Amino acid sequence: MDERYDVVVVGGGPAGLSGAVALSRARRSVLVVDAGEPRNAPAGHVHNYLGREGSTPADLLAAGRAEVEGYGGQVVNGTVTTARRREDGDFALELADGRSVRARRLLVATGLVDELPDVPGVAERWGRDVLHCPYCHGWEVRDQAVGILATNPMSAHQALLWRQWTSDVTLFRHTAPPLDADQLKQLAARGIRVVEGEVAALEVADDALTGVRLRSGEVVAREAMVVAPRFTARVGVLASLGLSAVEQEMGGYVFGSAVPSDANGATAVPGVWLAGNVTDLKSQVIISAGAGLNAAAALNFDLVDEDVRLALDANGPFTPETEQRVSELVAGARRHGI
Repeated sequence: MDERYDVVVVGGGPAGLSGAVALSRARRSVLVVDAGEPRNAPAGHVHNYLGREGSTPADLLAAGRAEVEGYGGQVVNGTVTTARRREDGDFALELADGRSVRARRLLVATGLVDELPDVPGVAERWGRDVLHCPYCHGWEVRDQAVGILATNPMSAHQALLWRQWTSDVTLFRHTAPPLDADQLKQLAARGIRVVEGEVAALEVADDALTGVRLRSGEVVAREAMVVAPRFTARVGVLASLGLSAVEQEMGGYVFGSAVPSDANGATAVPGVWLAGNVTDLKSQVIISAGAGLNAAAALNFDLVDEDVRLALDANGPFTPETEQRVSELVAGARRHGI
């Protein structure tokens, strides 16, 4: 690990690694610091990633690290705890293990945390047969008996969406608000059963989900369960720079938090860019990777502008003598009307 880099990328998931590849290819000195806590680690495979369909999350990240290093970037394991702006404009970063590093710019791609419903069995089966996104896992549980653990006003919509992948969908109302007449009519029209009462736990046998146990003691057979996590941005190092997450709403319901940035990932703190789920909760893996590239391009352009300013400053004021030297370098004997 060197003392100073053009860019330090905090977070080595698809967004961070994609940005690091682009910046390394732009001949920037790049360091990726990754805490080794990928959001999708429990999942068996990555889907909807063109050319990498079915890769394991670990294989995708290993390939990304190799690509970064192949272009001269560096990747280290660690956690960036704090960052501050130095008087010279650089950022000073401190790692949890005591190491420190400087950077001209920061690309933060620390992702989010899925805060799961507090039901026994949910966390243990998460990413296997307890799922969230139908585009990520719907095909794998097609035509199976799927349950929806209703915990918010969007649960009816969630059940109707999953009905596309299987005709056997049961909505467990659990702690969600009562369904209105229109919702009940829509669910019935699609053959979706509604079960009242709170869920006590998930039933598992031979390392597979077998059912849902209600507080009444009744067990309803299910092969997969769909939940709605709260998506909480990993603010981490951003807090030390004065950045914070903002609640995200859908239909008046708060479903998570994200750190604001513009379309290119730039934040309210000059020199700090974001990419991936830390700023966009809905991004799947391939979208996060694209966001990393997008932010990297904008960040590199900012560095180009700074490089030009520094070069002009180094050359001193643009005096007649300086103009003559530049003319000689650029035009040779053709300078000034010759």
